Amino acid sequence: MAINKNHEFEELAGVKCGIVEKNVTPERLAFITALLEANGYTVVAVPTPAPKAAPVPKTAEPVAETAPAAPETFTVGVTDYTFNTINAIFGRQLKTPTGNVVTLAYWQQKDTESNDELPYFQLQP
Repeated sequence: MAINKNHEFEELAGVKCGIVEKNVTPERLAFITALLEANGYTVVAVPTPAPKAAPVPKTAEPVAETAPAAPETFTVGVTDYTFNTINAIFGRQLKTPTGNVVTLAYWQQKDTESNDELPYFQLQP
């Protein structure tokens, strides 16, 4: 386990990985995979395990309720277990496929183009 919440690592598909994000949608997985592989990282993604259900109290009649299917999500990691998302973004270590520095807004997919001319703390919400 990690020393703190900012630097997590665990074993994914039999490989020790630095965790990039958990509970990622398939669309987000495609974005992260393309970005990290363009930066030379080997990405490992595994389906997120289903949440544990609360124990059902015993009743006289068995209840045949089916839980709604949870959306399919993934846990994404890179084989470089020292990878830290926060350090990579704010340390300007990641580049877009076009060669620009990845900004926080680009990483969060709020912007379609990474513009690092204006510092993140001066951006208007």
